[in-house]
Amino acid sequence: MNLEPLLRVERLSVGFNTETGPVRVTEDVSFDVPRAATVGLVGESGCGKSVTAQTIMRLLPSPPSRIDGGRIIFEGVDLLSLGETQMQKIRGDRIGMIFQEPMTSLNPTMRVEDQIVEVLSLHRGLSASAAYPLAADILRKVGIGNPKARLKQYPHELSGGLRQRVMIAIALVCGPKLLIADEPTTALDVTIQAQILDLLKSLQQTMNLSILLITHDLGVVAEMCSEIVVMYAGAVVERGSALNVLTKPLHPYTAGLLASSPRRARKGGRLITIPGTVPSPGIERIGCQFAQRCSRALPVCRTSMPGIKELVPGHYAACWNPVP
Repeated sequence: MNLEPLLRVERLSVGFNTETGPVRVTEDVSFDVPRAATVGLVGESGCGKSVTAQTIMRLLPSPPSRIDGGRIIFEGVDLLSLGETQMQKIRGDRIGMIFQEPMTSLNPTMRVEDQIVEVLSLHRGLSASAAYPLAADILRKVGIGNPKARLKQYPHELSGGLRQRVMIAIALVCGPKLLIADEPTTALDVTIQAQILDLLKSLQQTMNLSILLITHDLGVVAEMCSEIVVMYAGAVVERGSALNVLTKPLHPYTAGLLASSPRRARKGGRLITIPGTVPSPGIERIGCQFAQRCSRALPVCRTSMPGIKELVPGHYAACWNPVP
């Protein structure tokens, strides 16, 4: 039995070259995605979640992006060591990805059929006639009824929920080992969100998938994930099992996210908020980046950056004054 994680991100640092000089966006990001598990990557907008995901897929153009350090080990191979031709063989085949807004991800000029067949042609060398039955079958697997009719439609002819199911079908048609889902339900209404999450859980079990789920919704994380990685200002500030992180958070930022969740608010009561905003990328990193917003900040928090440490068995946090 292979106990090595399917994906291991080690001290990944990503920056961008801008008109005002180089800007660091993520700093020493490390986490694992075990085999057949769902890991949630959580944080506010601007924390570096999507940049991390797109770096794993090698989707960021370079320039202006650049890798300043680290490794991305997938099935024993460092993806950062591969050329673009080698990466193209992995992207869409062994690693699939879905995005929060399928209307901007699907090609509006191509029928659903052609977009699925294109993937099978690229990665499996199949002709259109040979790929068609597989395209219809994957639509059935993602819960799209009357697949023959849907294959002939264009994205604009489908509802938001159906478009997202088509995106999932395209990502999974080659049977990948890892699915990266970047805010896959944010653009959908609550009822459709629940359907898509149930679909992903079902597909994970039937296809033995590993899923890296990127979201700001802790309710989604609680429902979907076995492990959680919390990011703030481009760095991992807490990681551990979903049970530990959600019930006994160690980092004040995680505790603040949980306290401010609308699901925890009393009806008619005020929502708890975290004061301030996420610092912009590129600011000088002196001390803990959360110190300006933290009610537990000590003098050392403003002068020295805490490293992430195992404070409880299997539960890590980067904090000088963790939540008791």
